[in-house]
Amino acid sequence: MKQFFSNLKGDAFGGITAGVVALPLALAFGVSSGLGPSAGLYGAIFISFFAALFGGTNTQISGPTAPMTAVSMVLVSGIVAANNGDIGIALPAILTVFLIAGLFQIGLGLVGLGKYIKYIPYPVVSGFMTAIGVIILLTQILPSLGYNPKEDLDYVNTFKAQAKELVLRNILNNEAGDGVLVLKDFKSTIEKAPLISPEKIFNESKTLASKEASGTVGALKLLPRAIKNINWLELLLTVGTILIIYGFKRITSIIPSTLVALIVMTGCAIIFNLDYIPIEEIPSGLPMPQLAIFAQFKLAAITPYIFTGFTLALLGAIDSLLTSVVADNMTKTKHNPNKELIGQGVGNSIASVFGGIPGAGATIRTVVNINSGGKTKLSGMIAGVMLLFVLLVLGPIASKIPSAVLSGILITVGIGVMDYKGLKAIPALPKDLAFGPLKLSSEVLIMLIVLFLSTFWDLIFAVGIGLIISCLMFMKKIGDLTAKDSGVSVLKEQAWPDEKNLPSALKETVFIKHVNGPLFFGSTSDFLQLYKQIPDSATTVIFRLGKMPYLDQSGLYAIEDMIQDLQTKGVEVLFVNVLRQPRYMMERIDIIPGFVPEKQIYINFKSCVNGLIKQHAK
Repeated sequence: MKQFFSNLKGDAFGGITAGVVALPLALAFGVSSGLGPSAGLYGAIFISFFAALFGGTNTQISGPTAPMTAVSMVLVSGIVAANNGDIGIALPAILTVFLIAGLFQIGLGLVGLGKYIKYIPYPVVSGFMTAIGVIILLTQILPSLGYNPKEDLDYVNTFKAQAKELVLRNILNNEAGDGVLVLKDFKSTIEKAPLISPEKIFNESKTLASKEASGTVGALKLLPRAIKNINWLELLLTVGTILIIYGFKRITSIIPSTLVALIVMTGCAIIFNLDYIPIEEIPSGLPMPQLAIFAQFKLAAITPYIFTGFTLALLGAIDSLLTSVVADNMTKTKHNPNKELIGQGVGNSIASVFGGIPGAGATIRTVVNINSGGKTKLSGMIAGVMLLFVLLVLGPIASKIPSAVLSGILITVGIGVMDYKGLKAIPALPKDLAFGPLKLSSEVLIMLIVLFLSTFWDLIFAVGIGLIISCLMFMKKIGDLTAKDSGVSVLKEQAWPDEKNLPSALKETVFIKHVNGPLFFGSTSDFLQLYKQIPDSATTVIFRLGKMPYLDQSGLYAIEDMIQDLQTKGVEVLFVNVLRQPRYMMERIDIIPGFVPEKQIYINFKSCVNGLIKQHAK
């Protein structure tokens, strides 16, 4: 406890400063997620406090981040769409998936997987991070232009026919579920016809319009309509915010430029009584637990999103541990990766119960905390308390922030989160793949695949596909390199010194083969061609295996096929100096002694030659 308060002044200043930096980002990420600014603020409060308390990095400041928000945005839009566009009905399922993500993170920490996160290939991470930036930029186009598809009546009216069909289908589905829909008697159904009111059809049309406009593809589809209906005030507020954020950084970095932009642009909008679009109202008072998560829990409602929850957990783990490495380099300390995952999981779990969006360790906020004097876990906890103070005292004022200002902040976040290091390296990376006249680096190909699929299809599947391709390409490269050194592709090779004195009586009928290196999936195809190269005069083949340290299952069955083919031709197979692991594998499937008995296995080459001489003499 004494050590906990050993740096009270520095931790207090660091935590408060980090909280100030986190405030505008928390509000912006909440809006971007689709759950509103309060969800971003709740997430920042609880994740910052509890991740610091239970985590394994003393100076880490946690909260909503761009990657976590991008995945959350996709999840929220999907579940809302599955609930007829009613976010109130969808909220318990959304928060349940967030809770599951937190529990997954705790599990990752408990089983000790924190140290393995570093093995995720860089091209996958690079493509994903750049895609996050692109997604944020594209999804902020419509808000920055002041265009809301639900308010565009001409656009909404194009969905009326589809809305009528959907409303009628819902009535018929309910009738069928209640057992009152009978082919001979539509009386009950006819009585419900008045339920298909113009108002209900209009609301359903707005839901469909909003769904169609969601995501990057939807934003690009509606860009022409948005340009024709630009709200110049909203665009000016967005541009003004961006200019202040980048311009103020040139003056000083002591005061966060995002906070300056938020205060200045909001102040101007209020003072001049501008007719702007405000953000959703932030509820006043303490955050209350969303008990509907437990009271309305339905496994069927969240089953399709379990993998998304795991993706959030894994992404949050990567994000947090990368920030932990940055903190270690700055403070010359060493974080505990598994404890950090547990802390992040606890923070995300508690945040979800109170309606907050998930988050992770935030690099910029952590750096600000360290530079401002933060040294212990108390700094992260103070940052959470500071944000809670803002919620309780300044909530009504924060509700007057223009939506366009948060769009401007998010645009700068999207620009900043892209992996420019990876993008700049594209021309310099070796081009080891050829597609006709086009040559490309395999790392670049993986990055582009993840980038494209993440942006225009699905973040989760994009990462999974990127990992699979990375693993396959890695195995091929290692396989090619190892097979090249294994020496299994050429039958006639340079004789070893002890083979030069092979008796002349054996030279015409005995052939010797060396296996230099492991025999595994990457070299088996060449190995299986050996028997085709053996001349008809051969009666014995000696395999010298003293330099084959490893044999995998593919190599094991390749040897079995080889021996069977040679024995079919009447060729005897002898093994020399079989090492422990390959012998163990061959004994498992009875190659030894089933195909090659002990009398045909020799400790060294000399004893093998002596055995052949005796056999020949007989």
